[in-house]
Amino acid sequence: MFNTTAWNRIRYGLYAPVYDLVAERAFRGARRTALGQVTWQPGMRVLLVGAGTGLDLPWLPRDIELHAGDLSPTMVRRLEQRAEAQGRDVQPQVMDAECLAYPDDHFDVVVMHLILAVMPDPARGLAEARRVLKPDGQLCVMDKFQTDDHPAGLVRHGLNALTSAIATDITRQARPLLEAAGFVIEQDTPVMMGSLVRALLAR
Repeated sequence: MFNTTAWNRIRYGLYAPVYDLVAERAFRGARRTALGQVTWQPGMRVLLVGAGTGLDLPWLPRDIELHAGDLSPTMVRRLEQRAEAQGRDVQPQVMDAECLAYPDDHFDVVVMHLILAVMPDPARGLAEARRVLKPDGQLCVMDKFQTDDHPAGLVRHGLNALTSAIATDITRQARPLLEAAGFVIEQDTPVMMGSLVRALLAR
């Protein structure tokens, strides 16, 4: 049986050397908008899930306790280098977003940027995010989503067979996923390519 998690670890390790060239400038504004929707307080404990090379770091407050993880060891090493260069205190680790190594009710904010569309089981990933969030915690999501009004059609599903193998699933819907996981969406902002890329804040 095909192991999507193992394939993701391999392919993002391969993508790591060029990831910043592709994703830094393209998603800079979207990251800033998404993180700007969070109600920040000094001392918050924050988790970046699928943190990649740490491209969210410039848009995060400095007076927080920051944890970060990614499935790819290569990505985590680059994140550590970025954090050191920016003088950021980050606690990084190699981590599967569908099985977080943290206790229940541990974080004030969980950030999931550009991960829900690539993880094998986004429902499981969101269940883990909810588990580690405090009861009043905030979930910050930014990703590519199919419209919530209706599921993807045959053409989009056909194209998805290619895009999901090399980059991302283009058939996932934000509101059904988040609401099924027990989250209440407070903000839902289109940030790129019309409404294809959205920034959502949920509790």
